[in-house]
Parts: sequence; C-alpha cells; structure tokens
Amino acid sequence: MNTDALLQGRFKDLANKAYQKNIYTFTNFLSASDLDIFYSILPDINHVPYQIFGGREGCDRVMIRFGSEDMTGYELPFPITILQITPLLDKFSDELTHRDVLGSLMNLGIEREMTGDIVMKESSRSGKRNTAYVFCVSSIADYITDNLTRIKHTNVRCIICPDDDLPDIVPTLEEFQCIAASERIDAAIASITKLSRSQTVALFREKKVFLNNRVLENNSYNLKPEDTLSIRGYGKFIYKGCGHETRKGRIYLTFERYV
Repeated sequence: MNTDALLQGRFKDLANKAYQKNIYTFTNFLSASDLDIFYSILPDINHVPYQIFGGREGCDRVMIRFGSEDMTGYELPFPITILQITPLLDKFSDELTHRDVLGSLMNLGIEREMTGDIVMKESSRSGKRNTAYVFCVSSIADYITDNLTRIKHTNVRCIICPDDDLPDIVPTLEEFQCIAASERIDAAIASITKLSRSQTVALFREKKVFLNNRVLENNSYNLKPEDTLSIRGYGKFIYKGCGHETRKGRIYLTFERYV
C-alpha cells in the first residue's frame, strides 16, 4: 500500500472513530500535499464535521479536528502548543534560519508531523534573526523545552508561551517585483525561480506547486490578487497584482515573499 493510500485510510479511521464514539479526534500536523489527499476523500466522510487549524490563521502546516460541539456536547481545543526559542547570549548568537531550527528538532528524534509552522523573528536588542516560535503537538512540548539547548553554535533557551500571553506571531513579508509575459502562473513561476519553461512545467507535473494550500496542476491559471503561491524548494509568496508594462509588452508582477 502506498503512502497516499495509508494517509487516506488514516483520515477515514479518525473521522469514523469521532462519529461512532461522539468524541474528538485529531491528526498530527499536515503539509499542503497531505491536505490535498484529505480533500480527495471528503465525499467519503462528509457526514463527519471537521475543522482545520494550525495554531493561528494562515498557517502552512495544520491539524484536522474531527467532531464538533454539536456532535459531542462539549468543546475541545486543538492540542497545539507554541514554543519560544531565544539565544542565551543575544550579542554572540548566530543568525538562525527555519532550516537550522527544524534540523535541531529532528536531531532530537522528533518527526516532522509533530511540529507545525516555525516563524523566525528578529531580536529587539541585536536585530539578528535569532528568535523562533515553533508550533508543536502539545504532548511533546515539555520534551522539547527540556532537551533543545543548542542550535548551530548558539546556546538557546526554550519556553512554552502561556495561553494568556501569546505573542503576535506574524510572519515577516518582503515585497518584490518580477517581470513576466503575463499573469499566468507558469510565467510568474518562471520569473520567480529563473527556471526554463520545461523546468517550470515539471514543477506542476511533480506536484510541487500549491495555490491557496491546494496542489495545482493547471499551469495556465491566471493569478488573482491575494492568491497564496507556494513552490516547493523556492518559498511561499502572496500575489499582490500587476503594474505597468515594459516596452516589449511584458508586465511587472508584485509579490510578497515570506522570509
């Protein structure tokens, strides 16, 4: 049985368990590809209420909760805990990246499905990008705080953010422009990635392009303002619109890049 079929079976099992026992069931964190598999089986489980959430609005990695207050008679929050990771000595810390933090978590033996989004922020003191907020399954939060003590060459402190004092964790966005033949998504991706047309088409064929958190295989789609575009290996972007034309009839496209 392939991985997709196993995941489909897992979704159906959780949905049916919630429905039959009048309880809530939860997945671990899912990627956009995993969500696409979930959507493909919705007709089979449309009798079971569900909610998708990742810890805040707009998360890339999310959980699914099967069940509802109407069905169970009570409310149960998502088992998501937010961790704050900061350097012990801000002045001497490294600049840290999403990849650095994720690598350190996986070195602790933590599977990727146990962690959600990782949001990097700049220190208010040094200006270095060395502070991370990690969304994780609540059952492993204490394990991470007890064992994550170092990222790259930086000694770090990891604490659980209290529910009554959660920070405003908003990703940093950076605006940029690129020039493309049109608002067609394949033209935009070719401009963003600097890939050839055949390489860009391959991204769609290999299901590496996500539009608004859904796999997109239609490379002729015309982008609309506020569309969220993710390209595996290249990043995540929000399309803001097109501007003036060049002398050769090409147009400026404006995006915001998640950094």
